[in-house]
Amino acid sequence: MAIAQTYTVERQVLVAAPPERIFAEIADLRRWQGWSPWEGLDPALDRTYSGPGSGEGAAYAWSGNRKAGKGSMRVARAEAPRVVSIDIAFEKPFPNTSTSTFTLTPEDDDGGAPATRVTWTMVGPRPLVMRLLGPALSMDKIVGKDFERGLQQLRAVSEAPPA
Repeated sequence: MAIAQTYTVERQVLVAAPPERIFAEIADLRRWQGWSPWEGLDPALDRTYSGPGSGEGAAYAWSGNRKAGKGSMRVARAEAPRVVSIDIAFEKPFPNTSTSTFTLTPEDDDGGAPATRVTWTMVGPRPLVMRLLGPALSMDKIVGKDFERGLQQLRAVSEAPPA
């Protein structure tokens, strides 16, 4: 059996908010502090933002403790209000790259009110150690629960009344 050279992690949630509102939370990397599942891993996290405030070219670099690691993100594609793709480069705890894509699909919630299905997909090369350990160490097991928590937090922020 051939071992996959790449991985894919995908989760989704239905949000009772229009795509434009959710898009704003994702395309502005500064707003990730309000919903990212990795916020709080290091209270002293060093953050650096560059490029435009939102959309294509917006960039964010972080450096923190062992849990937070070190890396950078750059919005590679932002097609309002439907798609945001982000290139991610991890330096620590291990070097790797990936692309996270958020797809926003309008639909109705159970009551017929406008809603948006948010799909978060991450694709990247499987590091050698993951290929050797196979299913015992899959990216889905490592970050799947984080994606679920992040999507629930994104939902809460997006459904909250505007400040």
